[in-house]
Amino acid sequence: MTTFVLVPGAWLGSWVWEKVTPHLQRAGNRAYPVTLTGMGERVHLLSPDVGIETAINDVINIIKYNELNDVVLVGHSFATKVVSAAGDRLPARVRKIIYLDTFRPDKVRTPQMSFQPDEFGEVKPGQLTIPFTDKVLEKIGSDVKGTNREWMKSLATPWPLRYATDPITLTEIYDGLESAHIFCTKSDYDVNEPISGKWGVLEGEYRTIEAAHFPMVTKPEETARSLMELSG
Repeated sequence: MTTFVLVPGAWLGSWVWEKVTPHLQRAGNRAYPVTLTGMGERVHLLSPDVGIETAINDVINIIKYNELNDVVLVGHSFATKVVSAAGDRLPARVRKIIYLDTFRPDKVRTPQMSFQPDEFGEVKPGQLTIPFTDKVLEKIGSDVKGTNREWMKSLATPWPLRYATDPITLTEIYDGLESAHIFCTKSDYDVNEPISGKWGVLEGEYRTIEAAHFPMVTKPEETARSLMELSG
């Protein structure tokens, strides 16, 4: 049995894992899908104080207060920052980190991974969130169609801006954490680049899924299978 803690990316909540968790559970695993503060059913908790430390503590507290050990942390998209920092702080409880359509941070001791998400629209002074628009969905989720598209649009919430702009700083503990990767072949990058090492040395096993950026929606069975295969 494997214990998965599933951390969604921008605009998403625990709901986005709804089609994946049954496959994991039927195989005898435990699954804890997370909603980060300020999104999903926790959207009402958004404030200017919500930043990447909030999200990291969301994950740490799921592990701590559910008394989880030997955890496989799964981070989708920007949540690479969240799961990496959580693993860095709870190494005794984390078996492996699986990066889902994203990349592993650098093994450095300086702040990293702070970025302005202006590729999704103009960011104005004082703006707290990035909205989930049709343009965003077309850009990174071109294969989300029909009922899946309506479902996502009905539940997606704005993405707290500080989740993007706040950096993380990792310790040498992070360097020893095991990792694996799932890449999506229809996402908006050349999947051969990370596999060939152009994003840095690729550590651990990897799988590819023929999907755009939301395989947990469009390819849930394949996503679950890849997670189980990579969990070690």
